[in-house]
Amino acid sequence: MRARLLVTILAAALATVAIARAQNDPPPAKPPAQETPKAPAPSVTVIGARDAHGILGREVRSAANEDMGRIGDVIVDRSGTVRAAVIDVGGFLGVGSRRIVVDWNALHFGRIANKGDSITLELNKEQVSAAPEYKEDTPLIVLGGAGSLSPWEYDH
Repeated sequence: MRARLLVTILAAALATVAIARAQNDPPPAKPPAQETPKAPAPSVTVIGARDAHGILGREVRSAANEDMGRIGDVIVDRSGTVRAAVIDVGGFLGVGSRRIVVDWNALHFGRIANKGDSITLELNKEQVSAAPEYKEDTPLIVLGGAGSLSPWEYDH
């Protein structure tokens, strides 16, 4: 019985020492944090206010100064190259209008120094009126200026 009592006292003493030691030991050190690589500084280009302008919503006119509509969107290919513009034509205040796609090279931006200036389109009113309507998620039929349109590769 004495041996049993001695073993019990020894076990209790060891448990007490282990608990005291755990409370006094500092927590294990965390591994050093890895430094996040710094991103390179962005490049900066300054474009003069007279040299570049937004075109969405801008009026489009023919060379004969006919109202052709307004730029509604810009079409880019998978590489990000601008290929065409969507023009909202016809209608009044958005009612009865339709959208057509014209080749980017058929547009001329020489006279757009301020918001009121229009973009010139190499096509006439009759050609624009005969153009098929643009529908998203269908192959684009792009109206081009004389000899400027090249075919696009597209997936069916």
